[in-house]
Amino acid sequence: MESQTRAKKMEATRKKLIAAGRKAFAKKGFAAASMDELTAEAGLTRGALYHNFGDKKGLMAAVVDQIDMAMATKAKEAGEEIGGGWEGLLAEGRAYIEMALEPEVQRIVLLDGPAVLGDPAQWPSQNRCLQGTIGTLRALASEGLIKPVDIEALARLLNGVALNAALWVASSEDAQGTLPKAIAAFECLATGVLNKAPQAVHESG
Repeated sequence: MESQTRAKKMEATRKKLIAAGRKAFAKKGFAAASMDELTAEAGLTRGALYHNFGDKKGLMAAVVDQIDMAMATKAKEAGEEIGGGWEGLLAEGRAYIEMALEPEVQRIVLLDGPAVLGDPAQWPSQNRCLQGTIGTLRALASEGLIKPVDIEALARLLNGVALNAALWVASSEDAQGTLPKAIAAFECLATGVLNKAPQAVHESG
């Protein structure tokens, strides 16, 4: 019972620190965010931050993971709304890229995230998204809808296109103007994996 209570307190502390870090990183950016200020915001001490996350970078990783997973969930919902499948996969990509316009996503995940945490392709959240894309592509491949290409390779490249499109939008001086160009290019590249052969056979018959 005591161990359960301790675990709940630790989880509550982590949530407070992540919420405070998320607020501070969004408002001031990672470099300018003060550990003293964000721990005071959470009603905790530096010791609590060190114990739970090691340092400010560790807290940043937890914040990025939380936001990026929320982005993935929102993108998946966009795909499910139109029935999944190939169109759903495209909708997921579009939704992910569009979130690059959100100030919090832009600053924490797409600008400070890579600078502080390194290659986004190595983030746990991106790897979880990769598994979802692999599952969708396998289903499409089983229906003969996509070309016979290695599924993992295809998933990595498709996710990479969407991620890099979002990074471009976030870093652009004209994010609103860049967004439609990024989405159009993503869709153009993505549709290259579709298997046109069945349609061509049907038309020739």
